[in-house]
Amino acid sequence: MRTSPFAGKPVTAETLVNVPRLITAYYTETPDPAILEQRVSFGTSGHRGSALKRSFNEAHILATTQAICLYRQHQGTDGPLFLGIDTHALSTPAAATALEVLAANGVQAMIAANDQYTPTPAVSLAILTHNRHRKTGPADGIVVTPSHNPPQDGGIKYNAPHGGPADTAATGWIEKKANELLEARLRDIKRWPLAQALAAATTHRYDYLTAYVADLGNVLDMEAIRAAKLNLGVDPLGGAGVAYWPRIAERYGLNLNIVNTTVDPTFRFMTADWDGQIRMDPSSAFAMQRLIEMKDRFDLAFACDTDHDRHGIVTKSHGLMQANHYLCTAIYHLFRHRPKWAKSAAVGKTLVSSAMIDRVAAKLGRRIFEVPVGFKWFVDGLLDGSLGFVGEESAGASLARLDGTVWTTDKDGIALALLSAEITARAGCDPGEVYQQLTSELGDPAYARVDAPATPEQKQRLSKLSPKQVTSSELAGEKITTVLTNAPGNGAAIGGLKVGTQNCWFAARPSGTENVYKIYAESFLGPDHLNRVLDEAQTIVTKSLA
Repeated sequence: MRTSPFAGKPVTAETLVNVPRLITAYYTETPDPAILEQRVSFGTSGHRGSALKRSFNEAHILATTQAICLYRQHQGTDGPLFLGIDTHALSTPAAATALEVLAANGVQAMIAANDQYTPTPAVSLAILTHNRHRKTGPADGIVVTPSHNPPQDGGIKYNAPHGGPADTAATGWIEKKANELLEARLRDIKRWPLAQALAAATTHRYDYLTAYVADLGNVLDMEAIRAAKLNLGVDPLGGAGVAYWPRIAERYGLNLNIVNTTVDPTFRFMTADWDGQIRMDPSSAFAMQRLIEMKDRFDLAFACDTDHDRHGIVTKSHGLMQANHYLCTAIYHLFRHRPKWAKSAAVGKTLVSSAMIDRVAAKLGRRIFEVPVGFKWFVDGLLDGSLGFVGEESAGASLARLDGTVWTTDKDGIALALLSAEITARAGCDPGEVYQQLTSELGDPAYARVDAPATPEQKQRLSKLSPKQVTSSELAGEKITTVLTNAPGNGAAIGGLKVGTQNCWFAARPSGTENVYKIYAESFLGPDHLNRVLDEAQTIVTKSLA
């Protein structure tokens, strides 16, 4: 990936999205379902696209919401639907469209009090709170967000009654039905005018903010954070949690400084990401440049992406922590400071997350539950308490409550950000220093992700590889000990390949949107060895595909 010369620099006026044009395109451009890129497509985080490319328009939201209503009927989900929204320009009109369909279908829709923006974890918590101890009338939810995607994008995702991202069976059903509705020119869509939908007896206001903030004290040691009198900084990155942080500070008596309270759909206050685009990605040093420059003003600083399901931790000692490094630190802290968690509670990780997590878990005497990419794989373990902490290499994670019961079954950037303050308060040093202590004992891995070219046919073959197709016996001078095409935690197909040795590994997965495959790799033998792993990984994949 070639880094743009504008990466990490303040964005220029020419790069800003034309919001009036974008909103106009949402209502006026009509997608053609015969064109693959203009169909409804649920990836790991729902349907995403841009109105300017006819991939996220009113027709998509009408069809997707109607499909969700039909799916609810099919599943017998007759409780309320919690509707959340982030700060992207397309989110407000898309949420309005969704409500028009929900009301016409008689769905009890729970929209935010005072039309506040709603973080993804607040929606997950609302679903779980409603469904707790309930045998009838289960709730589910919709979050209108493309996560940290550029300002011109929109997104919509469905959260099932378990509170987390819907599984493949559910999203496949919804996607298929939505595209059938598009092909039928929206003939079978039920829809009311917005004013009628807002006034409907089935439309209710719900105080997501108060419910979430009040419950945080059951998840984190807020008293330890308060007593430590830490000087904390937070940048909401113009996202859905902008009103949550001052309420958290007030309720728990924290010295929490919100460095930017601006909500602007152009996100003109950001610095450009690696490719020159605007992304509200708290794990990117380029996008986080402003907060990184402030690191010496605070004992600790953090940020969350636009729907606040991802976190970024900025320490005095190491600046922005790599996502994998912070996951290790969080695991090391939590499993030593949560006495009410079950002794059998495991650590959940994705196949492309750092092997350092395995070493930390072994030090703690905890089992690893390793799954394919996608937070949906963690939901059951979070619900039943068999997983205490789960995380992805892309800076998404969640954890159990202090008593070991379920908190959220979707990613929670707010809780993970505040956890860094608990770690600092209890350890007497910041998370970057804690991770450094771990590396001195367990090794210091080098980690990278690169893209390699692949034709659509090669991508298809990669997603269906068998371990027998890997004929190599060595990787970067070490004997290959594992070849995986299914996750060891739950046996689910990876949709690619993972190869490991004693001190290194790589994983290869086809991209869902580009003619490339992604190679994730790590080595405990240094950066030079990592480069060798990356080179040989492409050779092994090419041979296997042949």
